[in-house]
Amino acid sequence: MNKAILAAAWLLSAASTAQALDVGDWKSIEEAARGQTVYFNAWGGARNINDYIQWAADSVKQRYGVTVIHTKLDDTANAVSAVVAAKAAGVDEGGDIDLIWINGENFVNMKRQGLLLEAGWAQQLPNWQFVDWRNKPTILTDFTEPTEGRESPWGMAKMVFFHDTARDVAMPDSFAELVAWTEAHPGRFTYPAPPDFIGSSFLKQALTESVADRALLLKPVDPATFEATVEPLFAALDRMHPNLWRSGKTFPKNKEALRQLLADNEVDIAFAFSPAEASNAIANDELPDTVRSFVFSGGTLGNTHFVAIPYNAAAREGALVFANFLISPEAQLRKQDPTVWGDPTVLDMASLPADLQAQFDALDLGIATLKPSELGPTLNEPHASWMEELEKEWTRRYGVAN
Repeated sequence: MNKAILAAAWLLSAASTAQALDVGDWKSIEEAARGQTVYFNAWGGARNINDYIQWAADSVKQRYGVTVIHTKLDDTANAVSAVVAAKAAGVDEGGDIDLIWINGENFVNMKRQGLLLEAGWAQQLPNWQFVDWRNKPTILTDFTEPTEGRESPWGMAKMVFFHDTARDVAMPDSFAELVAWTEAHPGRFTYPAPPDFIGSSFLKQALTESVADRALLLKPVDPATFEATVEPLFAALDRMHPNLWRSGKTFPKNKEALRQLLADNEVDIAFAFSPAEASNAIANDELPDTVRSFVFSGGTLGNTHFVAIPYNAAAREGALVFANFLISPEAQLRKQDPTVWGDPTVLDMASLPADLQAQFDALDLGIATLKPSELGPTLNEPHASWMEELEKEWTRRYGVAN
């Protein structure tokens, strides 16, 4: 059979699968899901997150008869590679992976290679009615790639800064102000060296604030214009680096190392991609209780993380039931509790009944956690290609041995 016939056969198979899987008939989905085992491939590097996933698994087992097994990953790309290998081997049904915790380039790669369940299923989930897709644009575009309902939102992430208020040092309100701040306070700021995730995120935040036309960042990098586009960013970094901690000759390894510098009074500012980061560190005696969070009034980077179903999942209905439970008000409320996880909700509070709104409002988010209304505007993540090119250019200019 030639490649053209194989491709046509696969398209017909995908179309028939999408037709057979009528997400709008939710009663039938739940009936088919009962007794299924869902293999959920998700990062397993944090005990609190693993415990939350187990609680959710126990809940759907009790209520819907669906067994969820958490396959713990250290890199989501490994799950993507497994689906790629299955497709290459012709395993178009009965796959080993039913649901993946995913976003960014991993989603883009799966979408473009036809490795995901057909479009539109996420918006047909019964609990989609509560999702705040109108005010959280990253729910519909994953690192600028339209989700097309091929993945269901699970939680939010947003860059926040934090400082020790006991030191009584005024904080900057933008990247430009931060550059000037480092001149007035030499040695009191630094950031993790890329390609560390937080270090690269800081570069993307700075780039977003520095470019003349942010629309350029929503498209793949154009090698012909890259140098001109990033010139304002690197001019600012050239100005900033001599005033960094240890004169910019060395950089912390990751956000944990940066947070320790704040705790040791070696720097005045740390940052992370979780609004609950500082509160969690205070609760764990890693930072003093005088630390507080802040954001730039013009906005900070934010994104959404999702769950997605591979095209060849064996337990598609069970995966749908679990994905729907994960965006239920009950599950989202528990997840946002900082004593459980502290992951911001994807839900629209205005869509919830008054009693549920009251429960969210009553959550003690932590002494240093900003309220959702205080987090400010969300800046779109640049297209995934920008991070790779930024990291290369940063290393070429500033790469040092830590």
